[in-house]
Amino acid sequence: MPSRDFKRTDRVGAELRRELGLLVHAAVRDHALPSVSVSDVEVTRDLDWATVWVTALQAERAAEAVKALNELAVEFRRALSRSMRIRRVPELRFKYDDSVDKSERIERLLRESGNPRGGATER
Repeated sequence: MPSRDFKRTDRVGAELRRELGLLVHAAVRDHALPSVSVSDVEVTRDLDWATVWVTALQAERAAEAVKALNELAVEFRRALSRSMRIRRVPELRFKYDDSVDKSERIERLLRESGNPRGGATER
């Protein structure tokens, strides 16, 4: 039998990312939350837990948004159980994905170090 290049957890994570993206977008609009989007979903091997990584437009309000999303996690899970064809929907944990903030900081530092006046470097 040929080996599979994908895992069930990866497929479930991808589907959760799509579905949660829509649910989170609606929650941001309906509950007047700071603007966030789902960047990734990591599912445990036993499919009991899913860590949902979100990015925020305003990094300073990210904690507020993550707290609200964790409070809405039960509602999201209920909606997912109706929309997904899966026996048991994993428990959801929302966490802030600060990788975008870190990369922007690194880019800014590189730009500043390339030109002593702090502007763009010439090519």
